[in-house]
Amino acid sequence: MTTLNPPRRNDRVAWLITRVLLSLVFLSSGLAKLFDFQGGMADMQSAGLHPAWLFNLTTAAVLLAGAALILLDRWMMVAAVGLSLFLLGTIVLVHHFWSLSGEPAQHALFFALEHLSLIGGLLAAAHASSSRRQPG
Repeated sequence: MTTLNPPRRNDRVAWLITRVLLSLVFLSSGLAKLFDFQGGMADMQSAGLHPAWLFNLTTAAVLLAGAALILLDRWMMVAAVGLSLFLLGTIVLVHHFWSLSGEPAQHALFFALEHLSLIGGLLAAAHASSSRRQPG
């Protein structure tokens, strides 16, 4: 019979720091969309998303809910998949580098690559969270 070894203090601290750093981008973006609601709506309008107020609120809710789940280490796979789908959606709707040219295409490509890297981090964190709960 395998027993679950309790996590050491250093492991718990490192895991907390990992979750804080991973959730920071989602938490800050979600709060920015609420605190600067007009700015968030302007972003939605410039991306061609209407009604802008609904997209801004929905975006803020998804970002903040995902960040909260990561911080709390609860339903990490739900948070990872939800935020990953959100990031993929923003690549298609906002950072569509393949339909741009010149400097705007390069900036959009950089954002798309950054989003893909975040997706990798989200999935790695969800896997780590699940592994931490497994015995052995």
